[in-house]
Amino acid sequence: MSKLGKIARRSFLIGSAAIAGGVAFGVYRYKTPYANPLLDTLADGEAALTPYVKIDGSNITLITPRADSGQGAYSAQAILIAEELDVELDQVTVDPGMPDKAYYNTALGADGAPFAPTDDSFAADTTRTVMNSLMKFMGMQITGGSTTVPDSFEKLRLAGAVARETLKAAASEITGVAVADLKTAKGMVETPDGTKISYQDLASIAATLDPVEDVTLRDPSTWRLVGKASQRIDIVAKSTGTQTYGIDFKRDGMVHAMVRTNPRRGGEMISFDDTEAKAMRGVQKVLPITGGLAVVADNTWRAIQAANALEIEWGEAPYPAEMEGHWQALSDSFNDDQVDSRQRDDGDVEAAFEGAKVIEAEYRAPYLAHAPLEPVSAIVEVSEDRVDVWTGTQIPRFVQTNVAKVTGVDFDNVYVHVLMMGGSFGHRLEDRVVKEAAEIAMQMPGVPVKLTYSREEDLSHNDTRQIAMARGRGTVKNGQVEAYDMGIAMPSVVASQMGRQGLSLPGPDTQIVAGAWEQPLSIPNYRIIGYRAPELAPITSWRSVGASSNGFFHDVFLDELITEAGADPMEERLRLCWHEPSRKTLEKVAEMSNWGAPLAPNKGRGVAFCMSFGVATAEVIEVTNTEDGIKLDNVWVAAEVGKVVDPVMFENMVQGGINWALGHAIMSEITYSDGMTEQENYDTYEALRMYQAPKIEVAGLENGEHVRGMGEPMVPPAAAALSNAIFAATGQRIREMPMNKFIDFV
Repeated sequence: MSKLGKIARRSFLIGSAAIAGGVAFGVYRYKTPYANPLLDTLADGEAALTPYVKIDGSNITLITPRADSGQGAYSAQAILIAEELDVELDQVTVDPGMPDKAYYNTALGADGAPFAPTDDSFAADTTRTVMNSLMKFMGMQITGGSTTVPDSFEKLRLAGAVARETLKAAASEITGVAVADLKTAKGMVETPDGTKISYQDLASIAATLDPVEDVTLRDPSTWRLVGKASQRIDIVAKSTGTQTYGIDFKRDGMVHAMVRTNPRRGGEMISFDDTEAKAMRGVQKVLPITGGLAVVADNTWRAIQAANALEIEWGEAPYPAEMEGHWQALSDSFNDDQVDSRQRDDGDVEAAFEGAKVIEAEYRAPYLAHAPLEPVSAIVEVSEDRVDVWTGTQIPRFVQTNVAKVTGVDFDNVYVHVLMMGGSFGHRLEDRVVKEAAEIAMQMPGVPVKLTYSREEDLSHNDTRQIAMARGRGTVKNGQVEAYDMGIAMPSVVASQMGRQGLSLPGPDTQIVAGAWEQPLSIPNYRIIGYRAPELAPITSWRSVGASSNGFFHDVFLDELITEAGADPMEERLRLCWHEPSRKTLEKVAEMSNWGAPLAPNKGRGVAFCMSFGVATAEVIEVTNTEDGIKLDNVWVAAEVGKVVDPVMFENMVQGGINWALGHAIMSEITYSDGMTEQENYDTYEALRMYQAPKIEVAGLENGEHVRGMGEPMVPPAAAALSNAIFAATGQRIREMPMNKFIDFV
């Protein structure tokens, strides 16, 4: 076959879709599709068959634009493309690609629509379509909201199928064999006589053809990869210590930087003395940045030590200096003037309370840090008309925009190279480290500047999970829950996060009530009110966002009402649950945990359910009340996700999320004193230890019509199930996190 030439035919890549509103080469066509971004950077001998498939003489590269922070996003995306492209995972390499509007996230918009995930009405579906269209028009390339699989499941398979069929058409051109008589397997097109032609040899010809858009996705019964256990593409590198994360990345001639900014977030820098820092070994410069100073040195350690030697007088925080003020602000928000939403208001709650015994309870959830094992870092190199950025990020196009603003270089000349991340949990939806690195690099043109936060800088300046408070009132009647009324107060996560990107929130923040209002329960009198508290300390998305606290609030109060009614916690939840796929998660977790079987003395089991991100998740936790405190024994989890892409990856993600959630519920919080974070490292911001981790059994159910993501939904029910289990074992109700303030754990 002839040597591949550089292909520059855009018409090959985008066309009408095989399904209404569908995909051609992985791009949804609402009106005008985006061009293939790969064409702009092709080298000689490379061909881009779709925005997701690039081939040269020796490699097949799959573009996986959803960021990987350890959750296996690259592997999941590769599986979906490879399934229809007919290649094996060990035949391909993956590349996150350069940011581009063509890689917008089609699943992000739906979660912001004011309709429950169980609502499939015309109005709900139309609104979701409009919201998703908006994501396309804005070019929202974001990894978050448990959307990687929902966004990719059909899109990437169609991209692989169109590329495969076009390669077959190319083989037909050169062999004269009808396409219908050709087969594909393992990156080859095979003719009836057994001749095999590699995709690499066909790519240049395929790129001259019109795309074969009339494709049919393969029946699930024929799937080779989807739904099967595969070896993750990063497992060897991670197992051998050769995986390159953002913090490992290097550039020739690179200098190292560390910053000091006000630990009272948003406060000013009043004065400073950098004399001692400048005199330290290896220090090259002390430079001004927005809100503080940067030290540039010949290695990271020296930069950190010199930064710590800076003498700086800081101004006051724009939020309450002590925690009492934060909690008081939430308490004061339960009033009609601060109602943000009332998306659930069934029956007549107030009438149900008349003459009845009203059960009341208040719940609290603290600020929480993300605290990934890898502190954030970024390398920025500024030249006259180009900026390069190397970093782990979930928002590469926002990074482009903000670096363009800092440097004055045109947006299209800012190149963001996305690197593997050692954890995120929402942390890398922020880009302060990149903007600060860009400010430093602007003062050192032509020099790659690597800014790495110390652990203390990272934790003390973390935009945390929201602080939140809930107040519940309810009644029971004839052994059943009769009325449920909950008000939830928190600052707006979305407004805080969007504000740092120069955007505003035009309406209610659905995250204030997420994980509470959309529960598929038939309680006769059922009201959920969200109260928008004033801005306090900076907050952002934290794994499962509003549902992370609301799942705890909502289900523990439900459990209290069920206890008051004298009903079985599992049976009453099943009775109340009208949504069949959700009921099946409860039934499954009851079966897995052998719910109802007698327990040994001092043992207790708690069940919790939460629908978040469209995923119905039921969990049972079993604990033992020992002389030294509560011991976590077992956890059973059942979740409805529509389709499990890889069962081992699914199980690992859920197990990790459960341990993450339980550790935070038991022992973690961020508190402020004198306006500054009191927890600056893992000695004061603890995580669950290996010896504390329970045995976890996972079931992924596939009864629902919609494919969902599982990066976050296991988190909201975990704290609730634990609280309910502690009550079952001890009779003590825990209504506030961290729970070790009120009870001991071993």
